[in-house]
This record gives sequence, C-alpha cells and structure tokens, in this order.
Amino acid sequence: MTYEYIDRLLGQALLLGDHGTLARRLTELIDDYSSGDVPRATVMVMAAEEWRQAGQPARALELFRRAIDDGGDAGIDPRCGIADTLFELDRPGEAREIIAAVRAEGRVDPQSALYLAETLAAYGDLEAAHEWATEGVRLGPDDPGLRDALLRTRYRIRVDLGLGEDTIDAMLDS
Repeated sequence: MTYEYIDRLLGQALLLGDHGTLARRLTELIDDYSSGDVPRATVMVMAAEEWRQAGQPARALELFRRAIDDGGDAGIDPRCGIADTLFELDRPGEAREIIAAVRAEGRVDPQSALYLAETLAAYGDLEAAHEWATEGVRLGPDDPGLRDALLRTRYRIRVDLGLGEDTIDAMLDS
C-alpha cells in the first residue's frame, strides 16, 4: 500500500462526501494488509477518523485501540483520537484521563500536541488547549506547515482567552 493510493482514496471520498465508504475501504485494507510504505497503524488511524466522520464513533474507538495494539507508527498518538471520540460520546472524564496519561508520559510529538489542542479547544477547555499548543510549538516541529498550524491554533486560543500577544506569537510573522 502506498501513500499515493491512500491519497487517491481520500480524494475520492472528499469529492463524494462519502466517509462511510472510505472508512469501510480503509478497514478492508487493514484486514488484508501485507506490506507497503504506509504503516498499518497509520491506516488504522485514518480509518478511525473516517468512521468518526461517518457518524460511527464506536467503530472509530475500536480502530484507534487497534492502532495502539499494533504498536507501529501511526502518525499521531492514537490515544489523541480516543480522547476526541470520548468527548464526542459525552464521556469527558474518560477523555481527560487519557489526555492526562499522554501528558504523564512526557513524550508527545508536535502533531499529537496539535490534535489535543484542537480537541480541547473544540470542547471548551481553552486553558488546556493553550498548554498543548504551546508544548507543540516548543517541541520545534521540523515541518513548517505543522509549525504554522500550531502557531495559528495557539494564537486563536490566546485571542479567545483574552490574552495579549507574547514572544511565541511573534513567530507567526517570521
């Protein structure tokens, strides 16, 4: 399986607005997975996200958990997706426990920090969202697009919190 193939599937789903079909196709690919340049856990996380978009959060949780069990590179920490899905299912206590576990390990990557910042902002915890966005920026992502996304998310959260600009916000201009 290649990234180009996955990109074609994603493009078709976006054009059709059919997340359910893409979720099923990605899940089939996982079940039939043999090899390729896309790690199996990454495909599991992609499928989980599509199941969420298709209104099937229980199936999403299952695939996020399978990605954890797989242990391969998933692009983000699959627990971030679990936390987001638990918030969606109105289980905020469980979601916060998972986020606390991620923080306690102290080895988050910038993409996961962005995911958690956006999740927490969406569910109204702007202070925690700001902490995660700041952490993501401080991790110094190599990808300029990810760095900019973190800076923009952090800035938006700061504005929503009514906080003034700081030295990290100045990085947006550079």
